[in-house]
Amino acid sequence: MNRILIIRLSAIGDIVMASGLIPALRRKWPHAHLAWLAEPPGASLLEANPRLDEVIVWPRAQWRRLRAERRYPELLGSIRRFVGGLRARHYDLVLDLQGLAKSALWAWLSGAPQRIGLASREGSRGLMTQVLQPPRSDPRIGSEYRYLAEWFGITASCFPMDLALTAADRQGVREALARHALEGDYAVLCPFTTRLQKHWFDESWRELAEVLAARFGLASVLLGGPEVRGRGERIACETGVPLVNLAGALTLRESAAAIAGARLLVGVDTGLTHIGTAAGIPTVALFGSTRPYLETDSPLTRVLYGALWCSPCRRRPICGGAYSCMRLHRPAQVLAAVQSLLEAAR
Repeated sequence: MNRILIIRLSAIGDIVMASGLIPALRRKWPHAHLAWLAEPPGASLLEANPRLDEVIVWPRAQWRRLRAERRYPELLGSIRRFVGGLRARHYDLVLDLQGLAKSALWAWLSGAPQRIGLASREGSRGLMTQVLQPPRSDPRIGSEYRYLAEWFGITASCFPMDLALTAADRQGVREALARHALEGDYAVLCPFTTRLQKHWFDESWRELAEVLAARFGLASVLLGGPEVRGRGERIACETGVPLVNLAGALTLRESAAAIAGARLLVGVDTGLTHIGTAAGIPTVALFGSTRPYLETDSPLTRVLYGALWCSPCRRRPICGGAYSCMRLHRPAQVLAAVQSLLEAAR
């Protein structure tokens, strides 16, 4: 196999978990040209990885803007150039890890003779030359991507996620922390996702931050995107100890660097939490309406998940906004997991 294209366009958490395929495919085909197609946020997380030969950015937002502004000649020209560039790379194999119509279309437009889809849906099966259906029963992190590796004959019993950072990423974090006069050890809190049913509760985050400071001497840093900066400010200003809100203040890779430099991460089902496991730092993951995995390769990750009769409900909660599954996570229980992991990390 000479030229391979991975397609996982979006969902930062899935890109993090799928990154284990990079070293896996490298073991199978060490001399292959390995590329990844993603939208800008996901691409930014991959661009520093020396084990990828190329990261191709799908300018979806730009195309939407051109369409909204009715600049159709520019839009069509950009699409033609993008498709032409994709086909000119002459991929032998495309792996559609997203399994949606939009990702399958790019796999088909690439012109690759072999196109393998993972659990392809939305009518995308017809654009694949082969579709794999990973079992739903595998509790391991990144189970569907492990399944793909094993289908190729690659041992995936150990499947380390593969993220790379630059010196500039780490420097950006140091400068951000210095602006808040934060020195010494800190914990990262990741409360935010795109779905409310995955959230823990503001008062619980405040209690957690206060006990982390009092019992463990750890300052807390909130991470998230710019869209949640206001909520981060509300949590921070109502907490009884200093809490640094860096939501929206860092790039995605800088956020990953902040996680890599932390003594601890506590988060919900969001990409930043999975980065904690990838970075090998003590990580407590709080799951409820979703259950992406129960087991990881890291002895320093603890998954807290209490199954109710209705969980995991995923995108269709039926609790009327009570989010009872997330209320099972009491701060005392979370702190017990924190203490256990910090002791194990000594």
